[in-house]
Amino acid sequence: MGIVGKKHWVIPDCELPPEGEGVLKGHESVVIVNDSNKTATIKVKLYFVDKPKYEDITWVVPAQSVRCFRMNNQEHMCGFNVPLETQYAMKLSSNVKIVVQYGRLDNRQTNLAYYTTLAY
Repeated sequence: MGIVGKKHWVIPDCELPPEGEGVLKGHESVVIVNDSNKTATIKVKLYFVDKPKYEDITWVVPAQSVRCFRMNNQEHMCGFNVPLETQYAMKLSSNVKIVVQYGRLDNRQTNLAYYTTLAY
């Protein structure tokens, strides 16, 4: 079997929740697996409903490894402050094939809500 994944991914339903008051803090994350023998350099583009796209974000995932990026971590977002409770979408473009998983933990209500899905 060859290297798994693809070079272009889209996550259409992003929305960074507030941290909330529970032990588990609300967040969004993108987990990337790089199955190749080369470092993955990933360009990230954010699309918003009512403002211009933002595309000055680059992520690096070493060969044969996994890395988690948090949207509420400005270091992970190359200094960009993702606005809370704002609908946006994300496109990832990589120089090598990768696999992308998206997750959101939203604890604004009593019943904890967490979901994860593969990007498209």
